[in-house]
Amino acid sequence: MNGVRRYDEITSELDPPFAVVDLDAFDHNAADLARRAGGRPIRVATKSVRCRYLLERVLRTPGFAGLMCYSLAEALWLHRAGLSDDVLVAYPTADRAALRELAANPAAAASIAVMVDSVEHLDLIDAALGATAGSARHDIRLCIEVDASWRPLPGLHVGPRRSPVHTVTQARRLTQLVLRRKGFHLVGLMAYEGQIAGLGDAPGGQPLKAAALRWMQQRSAAELAERRAAVVRAVRALAPLEYVNGGGTGSLERTAAEPAVTEVAAGSGLIGPTLFDCYQAFRPRPAVLFALPVVHRPAARIATVFSGGYPASGPIGADRVPAPCSPSGIRLLATEGAGEVQTPVVGEAARRLRLGDRVWFRHAKAGELAERFAHYHLVAADRLAATVPTYRGEGRSFG
Repeated sequence: MNGVRRYDEITSELDPPFAVVDLDAFDHNAADLARRAGGRPIRVATKSVRCRYLLERVLRTPGFAGLMCYSLAEALWLHRAGLSDDVLVAYPTADRAALRELAANPAAAASIAVMVDSVEHLDLIDAALGATAGSARHDIRLCIEVDASWRPLPGLHVGPRRSPVHTVTQARRLTQLVLRRKGFHLVGLMAYEGQIAGLGDAPGGQPLKAAALRWMQQRSAAELAERRAAVVRAVRALAPLEYVNGGGTGSLERTAAEPAVTEVAAGSGLIGPTLFDCYQAFRPRPAVLFALPVVHRPAARIATVFSGGYPASGPIGADRVPAPCSPSGIRLLATEGAGEVQTPVVGEAARRLRLGDRVWFRHAKAGELAERFAHYHLVAADRLAATVPTYRGEGRSFG
C-alpha cells in the first residue's frame, strides 16, 4: 500500500471525520530533528503536539529533553501526569489560580519555570500570591524572554513582537531587578527567532521572495548570534543559568551552532504541517492528516465534504486553510474555501468521488488540529495501532 491510500485501507472501519497520526513519519521526523540539532538537547514545544501520548513518545527519543508549554495550567497538568520535571512555560501568565497552585506545590515549583520580560510580571505574580515585593515567601522559577527580532533600521521591526527586552543593557537591568526581588529564582533565558525559525525560505514558485527571505534570515541570524552571546555573558556575570533556549523547527542547525545556546526548541517538525513544506534545508514527513466524508455532489466536477473549516492562526491568507491532499488533483473552491459545516472541493478527481468517499487533508499548523478532534488514530506500518486522546479528548483546552 502506498501513500494516503494506505490510510484508507487501514481505517476502513472508521467513519469520518477523523484524524490519523502516522507513527513511522512521526518517529522519522523526531530522529531528523535530533540529527539537525547536532547534539543540542531539544525541548519539545507542546503547543505543536497537544497529545499526551505523542509527547511521551517523543520524550523517549534520544536528543529530546524537557517540555516547553504554552500555558501554566497546561504545565501543571503535564507535571502532575509525570511527563517531565523540566518544564518551561514559554509565554507569560496572568492565570492567578495556576500561580497559586504552582506556589502551593513544592514539586511543581521546583520543576516549572514561568516566563517574564518586565518587573510588572513580578508584581503580577506577587499580587496573585498575596505578597508584596518585600514579603514574598514563594520561590518561583523564572526565565527571561529576550526579543529576537531584527531591527536593521530605526523603526523597522522584523520578527514576532514578543518582549520589550532587546538589548544587552535591558537584559542586564531586568536581571538585576529580578535578583533583588524576594521570592524569585532566575534559571534561564529564551529568545525565539520567529523570522527565521517560522518562515519558510523556499516558497514555491516565488524565487524573488525566496531570495529576499534568505537574505533577511542570513543577516538577522548573524546579528542575533552576536547579540544573544553578549546578553548571555552579561546575565551569567550576575547569575548562574540552567539553560539558554533558542530556535525552532526552521532554524535548528543554525541556532544549535551558537555557543551561547544550551538547548533548542521544536515541535512543528514532528507533525509536518503544510506551512513547513517550504524550507530549503529540510522537509518533514506529513505525520498528521484528517479525513472528511463526501456528503453532496452539487456539480459534475464538485464534491462537497462535511466540515473542514479549520483555519490556522496567524495572518489571514490562503496558506492558513487546510489543504486537500488525496485524491490528487483536487483543490478548495476559491469562492467558498473551507467551511464550518461543509467544504466544496473541485477538480477532475472530484468527478470520481461518490457520497461517503473520503477526502484527506493536511492542516496548515501543527498543534491546532488537536483542538478539533478528540482522538488521534495511530497508524503504524500497515495497521491501526491504537486510538489515543488529544488534549480535547481529555477535556483540556488551554488556549
